Amino acid sequence: MIGDNDKTDLQKALSTSRRAFFFILLFSLFINLMMLAPSIYMLQVYDRVITTRSTETLLMLTMVVLFLFLVMGALEMVRSRILVRVGNRLDMQINERLYQATFKKALLMPGKPSAQALNDLTTLRQFTSGNGLFAFFDAPWIPVYIAILTLFHPWFGVFAASAGGVLMALAWINERSTQGLLNEANREHVAAQDLAQSNLRNAEVLHAMGMLPNLLGRWKQKHYDYLLHQSRASDRAGTLSNLSKTLRVTFQSLILGLGAYLVIEGSLTGGMMIAGSILMGRALAPIDQMIGGWKGFVAARTAYARLNGLLDAIPAEPMRMPLPPPVGRLVMESVSAAPPGTARPTLLEIDLYCDPGEHIAVVGPSAAGKSTLARVILGIWPALDGCVRLGGTDIGQWPRERLGPHVGYLPQDIELFDGSISDNIARFGEVDPAKVIQAARQAGVHDMILRQPEGYDTQICGAGGVLSGGQRQRLGLARALYGAPVLIVLDEPDANLDASGERALQHCLRQLKQQGTTVVVITHAPAILEQVDRVLALQDGRVISCAPVRRAGTRPAAGKREPTRSPPAMRLRSRGMLDETGRNPPLTPEPPTQ
Repeated sequence: MIGDNDKTDLQKALSTSRRAFFFILLFSLFINLMMLAPSIYMLQVYDRVITTRSTETLLMLTMVVLFLFLVMGALEMVRSRILVRVGNRLDMQINERLYQATFKKALLMPGKPSAQALNDLTTLRQFTSGNGLFAFFDAPWIPVYIAILTLFHPWFGVFAASAGGVLMALAWINERSTQGLLNEANREHVAAQDLAQSNLRNAEVLHAMGMLPNLLGRWKQKHYDYLLHQSRASDRAGTLSNLSKTLRVTFQSLILGLGAYLVIEGSLTGGMMIAGSILMGRALAPIDQMIGGWKGFVAARTAYARLNGLLDAIPAEPMRMPLPPPVGRLVMESVSAAPPGTARPTLLEIDLYCDPGEHIAVVGPSAAGKSTLARVILGIWPALDGCVRLGGTDIGQWPRERLGPHVGYLPQDIELFDGSISDNIARFGEVDPAKVIQAARQAGVHDMILRQPEGYDTQICGAGGVLSGGQRQRLGLARALYGAPVLIVLDEPDANLDASGERALQHCLRQLKQQGTTVVVITHAPAILEQVDRVLALQDGRVISCAPVRRAGTRPAAGKREPTRSPPAMRLRSRGMLDETGRNPPLTPEPPTQ
């Protein structure tokens, strides 16, 4: 027996509805007992009313059976509503946990985001609250109906049991013949949906370079494979379903013939013959219903397996003790890291100590590990070895909802979200107008926002709408600055900026320096390199230098002489880390002589 600690979150959510399922089973008992009413009514009418010609008995029997039908209808309605609420309760209990697991999976598998788990939850909820589940609650009463038929006459029992066995065999054949096809159809459907979502996210690129026909062909192939497997499974299931219905009607008719033969022999009454036919149909109905709804059952079973697998692979975040707000002291201790899902490290034994308020620039050729470093510093990607500490605490020990307000991040690819400009800057939390305006002013985007149709209340879409790349980047910078975080990581913040935007970014960095905010900026812009405290150079995932920047006009302390230093951008160009434009050189440079 599985203990509560061994259950998955989905199983725990379902187990909380055990009482509801008990009442559904109880209602099913009374409903199936009342299903005997038509048979008993016909039995009494044929064997008692017709023989006695008593209209009073007929009236009383009719009134009783009508009352039972009303009660049965009410119980059916209550049972259906309980199932709807069970499905909604399951959704409400698991949707937040599932959303977080889907989000974390997107982090662990970058480039392959999918909301299929939420669709699986919808499939499971619809099946749980639908009529297809009633067949499984009614199936346990099949032996009861067969037992009553046996009481009418043993041959009735034998015939009903044989008919039920034939239909059960058809149900088993239906399962065996369609399971593989339906599973393959589900996989192809998920792949086709993911491909379509990826194409929609990159609609501008596809349209600009005429790539749509090629990718449309790939999507059509996956969709065709889905339709092919789905059609084959539906054809087989439809054939077996129609055969099941045909056999059920045939068996109901044949039992009438068997009953007539027994009546002729004198071992059965006419009422029992009619009642037996009705009971026969009721006994076989759940099996027929299960065969007809098998497609929905298989879809729900597949969705349940996928959800269980996801929740088991990505456990819930443990409850952690609240920590005091961090200071901006960043420490990396022999950190090696790689993108999730890859075994080859892109960062190797990185050691870094950054005082609160210190500004560090990260430079290096392409594929040197700069963006990986940014993600590891923020705890987006876990370190393979070593430890990243913020304010003395391992970054992985922080609950993200508590750490988030204290850090800011501007990635290379700016993603805005559906909502107002103020919502995007305030990170979709409670909007503090003063903090929103302060962050916008600091990012140099306040005047641009005021020129929008509704100012800070202007609604934008996820892709940024009519906003330019530079405007989106500056809004992303304002979002990173919101709430005065102690650590800010900027990945190529000047990539889409014009001259005025670059000047605003430089002014922002000077303000952050005055505020004592720790900043790690990935850049190759000489103007920004002149403002930082140190420049950390990466190559092939290793630190090849981490030199302080000497400002123009500064002098060494008395009695000390320092060698003449060139500006940091010039030094980096001489080392091969930058070309004359301040960007990566076309060839991988040799590391400097130590």
